[in-house]
Amino acid sequence: MANVLDVLVERGFVKDISDERGLRAALETPITLYIGFDPTASSLHAGNLLSIMVLAWMQRLGHRPIALVGGGTGLVGDPTGRTTGRPMLACEQIEDNLAGQRAQLARYLDFSEGRAMMVNNAEWLTKLNYIEFLRDIGVHFSVNQMLATETYKTKLASEAGLSFLEFNYALLQAYDFLHLYQEFGCILQMGGSDQWANSLAGADLIRKVEGGRAYVVVTPLITTASGAKMGKSQSDSVWLDADRTSPYQFYQYWINTEDPDVERFLALYTFLPMEEVRRLGQLEGSELRKAKEVLAFEATRLTHGEEAAKEALAASHALFGGDAGSMEGVPTTQMAAGELAEGIPASQLLAQVGLASSRGEARRLIQQGGAYVNGERIETVEQTITPNNLVEGSLFLRVGKKKYHRVVVA
Repeated sequence: MANVLDVLVERGFVKDISDERGLRAALETPITLYIGFDPTASSLHAGNLLSIMVLAWMQRLGHRPIALVGGGTGLVGDPTGRTTGRPMLACEQIEDNLAGQRAQLARYLDFSEGRAMMVNNAEWLTKLNYIEFLRDIGVHFSVNQMLATETYKTKLASEAGLSFLEFNYALLQAYDFLHLYQEFGCILQMGGSDQWANSLAGADLIRKVEGGRAYVVVTPLITTASGAKMGKSQSDSVWLDADRTSPYQFYQYWINTEDPDVERFLALYTFLPMEEVRRLGQLEGSELRKAKEVLAFEATRLTHGEEAAKEALAASHALFGGDAGSMEGVPTTQMAAGELAEGIPASQLLAQVGLASSRGEARRLIQQGGAYVNGERIETVEQTITPNNLVEGSLFLRVGKKKYHRVVVA
């Protein structure tokens, strides 16, 4: 069995390692590791996929992953990368969010027979005695060192400043690592590069309290070739929840990957062998579309299942490839015939189905020549959509080159 560290490095998952020689030796036998997830939404998003794939690779190569959901730290809020405070969530809201995240993580990880674990740090953080925590844990932290980290320097320089609540976050995250070490023998924390300082603090706390060796690996910040933040599509998050981002929309996010990113994303977001990743990454011109289809299909299959991926592929072929494929996966709105009988302003319908955020935006799209019905440009803002526009009981709206919506009239 390959050393998982070699696999992760080759595929582009590793930015920094706290003790590469020690960790490489530790990984020769099965270990337990963890990554934490923020509970501020009921769904994870494409920006979380890097961490999820890391856990999945660790499990595939013989190690036991722990997905830690921050029900406890979520009550405090991570100040990392922020100049303003995070909104405080009620316990009930956090519980609802965790339920949604658990179901999504189970698509990537096998939780049967202890092969992986999911834990909520509220189980131990909410039971801490404050005085004991200060004496047993707080004594090991230097305020000077903490204030020297980028996170706290950024917050201190902001208009809002650094609250005492936020200042405690690093201690709580470090305690998480110590607790998982003590309870489950967890010796490795992984996560994004923005968590490097907090993660090292946890490994150092294990050394001071237990005399144990623990390690940290952080992943790089993933952006697209044009500099966009991973997991964002036109300023909207690409969610793993099908009710927020449909499988078709999820597929389209990946099919629209920029050309320079295709090989890199195939390595990061699929389980394809690297030989196949490199072969696909070497395709050029119109052939590169095939590589993007593989990326989109594999990413959608992992998140939404085989059938949803096939439907999204068929819909994409039908809309963009000229094939007589299925329209099942295309975003669709059902409309009663009476609604269309006297005609609907095109701008109103575009906003109604979500292709524009408002009628004002829809009018601007029409004026710029970027809105279409059944492949024909909508010429004026006064144009209405009537039953005469129907083709076999439906019509297709398009904004730009890639945003489609089908309206089916009963």
